[in-house]
Amino acid sequence: MPRDQINELTAFLAVARERSFTRAAAELGVTPSALSHTIKGLEERLGLRLLSRTTRNVAPTEAGERLQRQVGPLFEQIATEIDEIGSLRDRPAGTIRITCTDAMIETIFRPRLGAFLQKYPDVRVELDMNYALVDIVAERFDAGVRIGEALEKDMVATRIGPDWRFSVVGSPGYFARHAPPVTPQDLREHNCINIRLSASGGTLKWEFRSPEGRDISLRVEGQATFNTSGGALIGAVDGLGLGWIPQEFAAPYLADGRLIEVLSDWCPSYEGYHLYYPSRKQHSPAFAAFVDAMCYRGPLRSREAGN
Repeated sequence: MPRDQINELTAFLAVARERSFTRAAAELGVTPSALSHTIKGLEERLGLRLLSRTTRNVAPTEAGERLQRQVGPLFEQIATEIDEIGSLRDRPAGTIRITCTDAMIETIFRPRLGAFLQKYPDVRVELDMNYALVDIVAERFDAGVRIGEALEKDMVATRIGPDWRFSVVGSPGYFARHAPPVTPQDLREHNCINIRLSASGGTLKWEFRSPEGRDISLRVEGQATFNTSGGALIGAVDGLGLGWIPQEFAAPYLADGRLIEVLSDWCPSYEGYHLYYPSRKQHSPAFAAFVDAMCYRGPLRSREAGN
């Protein structure tokens, strides 16, 4: 197959997958106009319209869907084979793509990533911050991170963090104006900072457990809403209201007094973060080295103690 036809198909598959000329162009390292010209050339050569374009989105036509379905797996297989051949080098190399949240980046990856990259200079790591439940196979991630180890079929998990919990936190200035809550129900009288979930459009429920072991789930109200824990954390530091933040994420601010924790007896512990990835995929030495470097080897809480 001539090289220009391979380039055309590569361009088409990128646009069909991303549903965007802008995102596909960024992935391929070309301009959107050049990418559009390439797709137009492919459509003219085939005599078929492959993409339906509007001012807001791009989607494959029936012919485009068939081409994506038939040709896409072949290109993915080629990419996999090239990666496997590259794995025969003396040391791990290649790019690792992980989807996770900002709290996971700060508490799990940041303390370990520098040493890993220094040890493996030919490895590149891309951390994509996303609060949605991402299909890591469809979005071409090597792995994702989630709480606990409950997984979909054909996925495996490696624990990468200790047990953790959320903390309800506020600034000294906020508590100078408001009495601290004694029970979760008292939060109805407070200005609480919400986190918007991009997947559903709703806000994150605040979860508690009573001293008697009863689970409590609350929707809170407040003037400020962010779409990340990092935004809610800074909002709490700035006195905008009370935040519900992963405790380890808030720990530096609690240690130096910029934040104060309340309701700690009502905040249950959760099983640590796990790196999850497809069990059937042939993983590269670079990914295997990454999993080994991120693996949590500390003490584990017993199941009985958590119940």
